[in-house]
Amino acid sequence: MAEIHPFYQTHRLAMEAAMRERLDLAEAMLRERTHLSDIDGIRQDVMDEFEIVLTQMPYVGGAASRMSDFFMRLTGFMAISRVLRRHGVPVPVIGEIEREIYRAQLLTTPEAERLAAGRQFMSRENQALMREQAARSATEAHQTEFPEDFVYDFVEPGPQDSFEFGIDYKACGFCKLAARRGDKEILPNICGLDFDAYATRGIRLERTQTLAGGATHCNFRFSRLADTEAPSP
Repeated sequence: MAEIHPFYQTHRLAMEAAMRERLDLAEAMLRERTHLSDIDGIRQDVMDEFEIVLTQMPYVGGAASRMSDFFMRLTGFMAISRVLRRHGVPVPVIGEIEREIYRAQLLTTPEAERLAAGRQFMSRENQALMREQAARSATEAHQTEFPEDFVYDFVEPGPQDSFEFGIDYKACGFCKLAARRGDKEILPNICGLDFDAYATRGIRLERTQTLAGGATHCNFRFSRLADTEAPSP
């Protein structure tokens, strides 16, 4: 088996723990919606597949890149999707289960902590960092060094816009990974996780198109949710 990149190896225990938590949260849903009987076997299959996924995760700069966290948080769902698809579970059903798992997992973090993370994401300081990393992602030098990384533009709102800022992803690391590994069919399930990831932190994500859906770019637009709209456990 291929080796895990040293950066991901240092986070391996935490990622494996997160996967086991997801499978705990998924157990009832799997019994109800997939009609699979050997849930313990499914759990082991997913963890075995996750070991493979860990070796496939592209290195995009480690702690210096904000996109490393995206890979560490979300590629585990590719393992879940692969296994359930092999067992004949329809892709839309897999997507629904994964979104509910992820939302439940996110909501285990205390609300104050989640909302503080959301405020940090929306802060001027973080926007400045994203501008900087967006500009770097588009350079030939960065794309040569990290060919599997995302490429994106930071989007400033216009006079008529209601969002605070946006990101246009011109190339997607998950799309590249899925294309290499035959996972294009399950890729939209990964895209669907974004809405819950931001909503649970008090952020509204508006997006009307994705690269996975055949568009030229993914158009993420961010604004703050009103307190009454933020999801609770």
